[in-house]
Amino acid sequence: MFDMSALLVALNLIGSSLDTWLWVVPGIAIGLFFGAMPGISITMAMALTLPLTLYMDFLSAIIFLTSVYTGAGYGGSVPAVLINIPGTSAAVATTFDGYPMARKGMHNEALGGALGASVIGSVISYTVLLFLVVPIADLVIKIGPVEMFGVALWGMLMIGSLTGPSMLRGFVAGGLGVLIGTIGMNTVGFIRGTMDIPDLLDGVSPIPALMGLLASSQLLGLVSAKFIIDNENARTLSASKIMQGFMAVFQHKITMLRGTIIGMIIGAAPGVGASVSNLLSYSDAKRRSKDPDSFGKGTIEGVIAAESGNSSGEGGSMATTLALGIPGGGATAVILAAFAMHNIVVGPSFIDKSKDLVYVLIINNIAQCFILIPVGLIFIFFASSIVKVPLKYLIPTVLIISIFGCYATDGNTAGAITLCVFSVIGWLMARYHYPPSAMVVGLLLGGMFETEAIKTMQLSAGNMFYFLERPGGVALFILILASTGYSIWKKFQTK
Repeated sequence: MFDMSALLVALNLIGSSLDTWLWVVPGIAIGLFFGAMPGISITMAMALTLPLTLYMDFLSAIIFLTSVYTGAGYGGSVPAVLINIPGTSAAVATTFDGYPMARKGMHNEALGGALGASVIGSVISYTVLLFLVVPIADLVIKIGPVEMFGVALWGMLMIGSLTGPSMLRGFVAGGLGVLIGTIGMNTVGFIRGTMDIPDLLDGVSPIPALMGLLASSQLLGLVSAKFIIDNENARTLSASKIMQGFMAVFQHKITMLRGTIIGMIIGAAPGVGASVSNLLSYSDAKRRSKDPDSFGKGTIEGVIAAESGNSSGEGGSMATTLALGIPGGGATAVILAAFAMHNIVVGPSFIDKSKDLVYVLIINNIAQCFILIPVGLIFIFFASSIVKVPLKYLIPTVLIISIFGCYATDGNTAGAITLCVFSVIGWLMARYHYPPSAMVVGLLLGGMFETEAIKTMQLSAGNMFYFLERPGGVALFILILASTGYSIWKKFQTK
């Protein structure tokens, strides 16, 4: 389980290869910059920097790419808090409370809390990975469609916690999101809802849609305002308040730990990624909170829950990548490409024969998290200046950047058109009090829910009780029933 001799070799290698550390700060800075750019995903940021690693030695290349990965993981939370734009799909849930906090003049605390949750969540996940990389690999390889369907179902059930004052409107919004998420060709070749538009065969691009629903619609609603924060005194940047937000993580340590555990488990599942784990973590925190009504109105606990679920998914995804050679998401797929460029095959044999290198990568990732603190604080001070920009300049600038980012996502005008369409939809939903967040959940999970349901039915030959033959599936469905039952009981107690 844990090889002490390999660890000692790894520590010696880290100490003797000081040149590799020179790539950490630039990598984190690049990740922060690209992660904060609307429409530029973590995958795209790493893909853009991948060619640079051709001229590096293997260790420097991997450390540089993982540093970009670490920086971009937090970078996405900055626009999520300041302008309600999730810089990455993994920061969607951060907008739910981060932006309301910013509107109340608590942007310093929100950004500090997001940084603290990102750092601590990542440190915990990589530390667990250091000790349990081999057992985790054995567990992940047993994950099948039944378990993935259970994860999707769990995520779908959280729509009920995002309904706002009207549950009916919440489920209408969520159901519409599910329908939109299933547009295109499914795994059995059936085409739905494309309206003969070729660009819709692969479905609605999620990043432009999310940006339109959560960001552009909000910005359109602020046309008559002068600044994001009305109170002039509240627009100031405060190092003490940022640190206050950072330390708030320790006041909500149980929320952070639960989010970290959820993130690690969900992050390890191939193809799921942090875009699901941050939503599940947020939903779980709201369900268990002593004051669930405060969620969505600007509570630091919501930011911490979302960011801990997001960041800890990095460790889980890295476990799948190193142990099985299976990318947990697009970003780790780029890391696998870097391994291949240096003629190294990742998988079970890699861990067996090169445990020292595995430990080097994990320890360096832990160190990156601590280095992220000063670099992230500097980045916050520059990025937070956005609250001082008048909206008459900010709104058109953000919209233009968003349009270009969406164009870069798909390489054609489809992304920009999607942004515009969903901006109108989001604005109409906000005007008539339908929660856009519920639609976001449906949009993100609708396709996954359908795909895994089809795979499960194919494997079971239509047997509805096939999940009972899978211990993991049984455990997951028991967890779902328990969490749902707890939520209903808590609402009943409140009433």
